[in-house]
Amino acid sequence: MKDEVEIRKAFNDDMPAIWKLIRELAIYEKAEEEHSCSVDQLTNDFINERFQCTVATSYGTIVGMALYYYSYSTWKGKCVYLEDLIISKQYRNKGIGSALLENLIDIAKINYCHRLSWQVLDWNQPAIQFYNKWKAELDSEWINCKMRFNYEEINEGI
Repeated sequence: MKDEVEIRKAFNDDMPAIWKLIRELAIYEKAEEEHSCSVDQLTNDFINERFQCTVATSYGTIVGMALYYYSYSTWKGKCVYLEDLIISKQYRNKGIGSALLENLIDIAKINYCHRLSWQVLDWNQPAIQFYNKWKAELDSEWINCKMRFNYEEINEGI
């Protein structure tokens, strides 16, 4: 299967397929209602370089992707944050995730990044096993924090 897969940078025209993969992930994570980013927003943010993305294609069809952006650590310097690594369900366990991760590691090294980091849900055993094979450090010390903003509510008051 790996011979049939090409890893390449994403293009603007890839955003609908990438959006579908993101939707598939939201459904897998039982958080479909949380997925509120539209194809238009995703495309606009990609064009405005809010994130970068590589895709895995099989015979021209996008079957996986790694969406990432550059971050900065006050302790380490330039880093890469992997927002999502997604492989369409029927293409999993065929080496595509490894090919995408290996590509992202190369991108991080070429760009002199000091760290590649990401999050994984504690119940997602297939992903945890995948990252363990890569000898990733799974850190249970840090607590995730976030704030959410609903701009529709904010804009109603204007």
